[in-house]
Amino acid sequence: MNLDLLRTFLTVHRAGSLTKAAAHLGLSQPTVTVQVRSLEEKLGKQLFVRRAGGVTPTGVADELAGQLGLHLDALEEVIDGVLATDPGNQTLQFGGPPDLTTAKVIPALACLIERGVRVRTSFGPPDQLIEGLVAGRHDLVVSTTRPRQAGLTVEPLFEEEFVLVAGVCWAAQLPDEVTTDGGAALDQVPLVSIGEGLPIVGQYWTTAFNRQPRMRPAIVVPDLHAALSAVIAGAGMSVLPTYLAAEAIRSEQLVRLYDPVISPKNMLYLVTRTGLCQPQVKVAWRHLMAEAEYW
Repeated sequence: MNLDLLRTFLTVHRAGSLTKAAAHLGLSQPTVTVQVRSLEEKLGKQLFVRRAGGVTPTGVADELAGQLGLHLDALEEVIDGVLATDPGNQTLQFGGPPDLTTAKVIPALACLIERGVRVRTSFGPPDQLIEGLVAGRHDLVVSTTRPRQAGLTVEPLFEEEFVLVAGVCWAAQLPDEVTTDGGAALDQVPLVSIGEGLPIVGQYWTTAFNRQPRMRPAIVVPDLHAALSAVIAGAGMSVLPTYLAAEAIRSEQLVRLYDPVISPKNMLYLVTRTGLCQPQVKVAWRHLMAEAEYW
């Protein structure tokens, strides 16, 4: 019998809710549901009756929880005690996109240092990060695309919104209404991009102006922080996440060129291996999910 199934069952029994149990375990609700159903199939017994707002345990579930509770709690205390005495096991291997990791994730994880958690971060594109997660090189990953591989627990973390900005000198040269002729006036402004293929700019132009951008980038930089610096320095315009550009806009270092009816957005996902229950992974998962509500 898989101990993860028993642990999930006991957490659902105690929480009275699949959603609350998922939050406690650091798993997605669908994963918890699948694990409960899997245990029910193995036992050949129904364990919970689904109802609005939660679940009600059956008599079989109450009996099973009573027999398992003390034993599983004792086992977890032993495991947590071993981990607590081995600092190497308290290291969280985190991977994510460089800009969000630098601006939001690292500050959010800083408080875990007081709890004895060591954090090691690495950057990379989503495919590379997920490959590292599956291979065990990462414990926790923020991905800009939703992974579809089996054996992963995935939750939406943060929806980033994008804004079109330029330095003050360039903004002053543009008409008040840049949407005239599908934003044609913008074609004459130098573009700062994180790639020759205009990955973020192309998404913005399609959503805001219903066409592909016609310009080629004047400057190509490796990340969005570099793009922010270039635009503030007067290099032209760029499309940046609002969390990165907001302070420069407030301080009037940058000007927001357009406020579309529908702002381009992109969901980022928090990902770990299903069943990965080390204390540092669980606490980091819960902390990031809570902090992201204010990003």
